[in-house]
Amino acid sequence: MSQDRDSLLDNIDVNPSTSSDYFDRIEGLPTETPGSSSLTPPAKLPQIWAAFAATLSALSAGIVLGWTSPIAAYLTNGKYNDIAIDSHQMGWIGSFAALGAMSMCIPTGFVCDLIGRRKTLLLLIIPFTGGWALIIFAKNILALYFGRLITGMAAGGCCVAAPLYIGEIAHQSIRGALGTLFQLMIITGIFISYLFGVFLTPYKFTEFCACVPLIFHILFMYQPETPSYLIKKGSYEEAKKSLIKLRGANYDVDSEFTRIEGGLKENTQSATSLKDILTQRPVVKAVIICFALMFFQQFSGINVIIMYSSIIFQSTGIEFNSNVATIIVGAVQVWATLFASLIIEKVGRKKLLIVSLSTVAVNSVILGIYFSVKTRLHVNGVILSDIAFIPIAAVCLFVLGFSLGLGPIPWMIASEILPTEIRSMVGSAAGTFNWCLAFVLTKSYLTLYQILGDDSMFYSFSILSIIGAIFIIMMLPETKGKSVAEIQDELSH
Repeated sequence: MSQDRDSLLDNIDVNPSTSSDYFDRIEGLPTETPGSSSLTPPAKLPQIWAAFAATLSALSAGIVLGWTSPIAAYLTNGKYNDIAIDSHQMGWIGSFAALGAMSMCIPTGFVCDLIGRRKTLLLLIIPFTGGWALIIFAKNILALYFGRLITGMAAGGCCVAAPLYIGEIAHQSIRGALGTLFQLMIITGIFISYLFGVFLTPYKFTEFCACVPLIFHILFMYQPETPSYLIKKGSYEEAKKSLIKLRGANYDVDSEFTRIEGGLKENTQSATSLKDILTQRPVVKAVIICFALMFFQQFSGINVIIMYSSIIFQSTGIEFNSNVATIIVGAVQVWATLFASLIIEKVGRKKLLIVSLSTVAVNSVILGIYFSVKTRLHVNGVILSDIAFIPIAAVCLFVLGFSLGLGPIPWMIASEILPTEIRSMVGSAAGTFNWCLAFVLTKSYLTLYQILGDDSMFYSFSILSIIGAIFIIMMLPETKGKSVAEIQDELSH
């Protein structure tokens, strides 16, 4: 495999009848056809291990997001390094992580294309370590702000690079399951923060948080770069070694490698500009879908539920420790996302999204009705205590429904429906959009709540979720087991 790029590509017999579709040029996900010479299926364990190691960055990001929740009271009491923090400053400590994440998504997309998906993920150890060091040794509020901002930047970077990496190393037979691993690790990180924050002192807890990215870096540094990226850059020997490591020595690696190279040869023969790609009907629809899913994910109200679950539980009249409430919600979210990863290849993305949005819409209405009865009808407190199980169940079902589809699928969909040429660019832009919406919602919710009331907010979330379900039914093709070419063909109709 030491030949130069042109001579190597010239030796490939590309059948125009099977590789002519523009959007199937650099697909590293082979499809088994009758009479194929590959009788041994690709090994799954190496792909699962590589995806797991990559998404330890997402676990680190989840810990960043969850850090403030279990120690909020400790921070506002001025006990953390004797730094005086009021409620307004506490809001900014929570929000700076979202701002940092938002600022890093688009740059991360460019870096992924410049130096590779693997190296980009490994470089995240710098902002992770630097940010946590600022937080641990902070002597004033500015150090905490910058620490949260920088760790947030690392979280935003992994939200682009990790899904991109997984989408390009996974065989299409397990692509959906591995794709959900990113969201699973994010919410597992949040859950770990809730759990360890209760049982460790704030200082030990923060030191624990700082150690998790180091574990990610050590485990991931032994994983390969994605074959698609290596071939795109002309590193053919490395690409073949990567395929062998990911698929196993018994799999027909040469056959898949030839298909990827054939797609690359066709790509070099068809000089199509980025502008031309972005103006094609199926690509435009795919981009709209990516951004719309991010919108519906955030405007489902999930961040409101996560941040204010303890307040909702307390409003029922039942004495709930706020940390216990967040642990319950976190546990439900982890379980539901894990369940989604097990069934996504059987049920499909589209059906899971429809079920997810419908469940969120129904339970938002239930919560809205409960708060209408409580705040507008002023129903007797005894009656409210008798029906206290209703909002508690609604919150848990809301989180469960969200985690089944609306949580994991928006992050993985870009790697399934977009051509390789614009995958990182659009994915990073959509990630920026997501974090921007998260910041706006979390900062404005309390103000809107005071103006409109809790019930109106939940009714609004329900209406938007219903609109989201209709959008999915009309616009999103099922992507399960399909190549980008097949999906783009469906989008063109």
